[in-house]
Amino acid sequence: MGNTKISIRFFNDREVRAIWDEENDKWWFSVLDIVAVLTNQDNYTKTRNYWKYLKAKLKKENSKVVSSTTQLKIMAPDGKKRISDMLDFNGIIDLGKEFPGKKANRFIEWFTYSSESIDEKSKTKAYALFESSFINSIEIGTTKGLQQIHAYLFGGLYNFAGQIRQKNISKGGFQFAVSHFLENTLNQIEIMPESTFDEIADKYIEMNIAHPFMEGNGRSARIWLDLILKKRLKKCVDWSKISKADYMNAMIQSPTNSIVLKKLLEKSLTNKIDDREMFMKGIDYSYYYEEND
Repeated sequence: MGNTKISIRFFNDREVRAIWDEENDKWWFSVLDIVAVLTNQDNYTKTRNYWKYLKAKLKKENSKVVSSTTQLKIMAPDGKKRISDMLDFNGIIDLGKEFPGKKANRFIEWFTYSSESIDEKSKTKAYALFESSFINSIEIGTTKGLQQIHAYLFGGLYNFAGQIRQKNISKGGFQFAVSHFLENTLNQIEIMPESTFDEIADKYIEMNIAHPFMEGNGRSARIWLDLILKKRLKKCVDWSKISKADYMNAMIQSPTNSIVLKKLLEKSLTNKIDDREMFMKGIDYSYYYEEND
């Protein structure tokens, strides 16, 4: 599986890594990540030892969990690809049943959640964007470019995909740009300079305040930001370095205090602008930011 799709799912703020098996048309999930979730364990060595013990126990019982396990190379937390035990969808369900209690039940409920939701369908489209020639035709730093991204992500899912909103919206008590003046606001944002990191970050903050769509603003704007950074600075954001809590807190502060967000983004910049795994991982985190707690 040389050119594999990589995915990261999140359960209670914990990563569950997965890779796509093109030949067999299915995902393989990291057993150690699942065990860490179900045992509420942060220590990698303890997690590995627990799985070693459980695997031996299940093997004696002739459990199909062990016979279903395969070994594949996946990116480890230290950034290196290592051989790791993996299970497919059914294998993970079987493994979850070995852990009694409400947490295991909640995990299985989360894991089997339908992929037919708008977010999951849009996320699949976002993955496809990397391989699509369309990404090269997106206007960089313009309102039209942002509309192009939004239309690609949500076309066929929302009837307003790619369309600037005509209604006022707010979130958490914060009122986004008034719809009556939105066209003028977006014109002003479009002409903002974007030659330095600070200028690009300021432009991103202003676009977030504008919030031009009824839904899907954050997911679209983060791709829009990365495309600007890629063109102007030959950089992009490694979103996996930014926790959901830190990102949301920084975004809330950004209209009056941009320093927190700028520091968060700047220390997470990478020159891996054409790295497929970096893009896919970024999509995983970007969509995770939007999940309701």
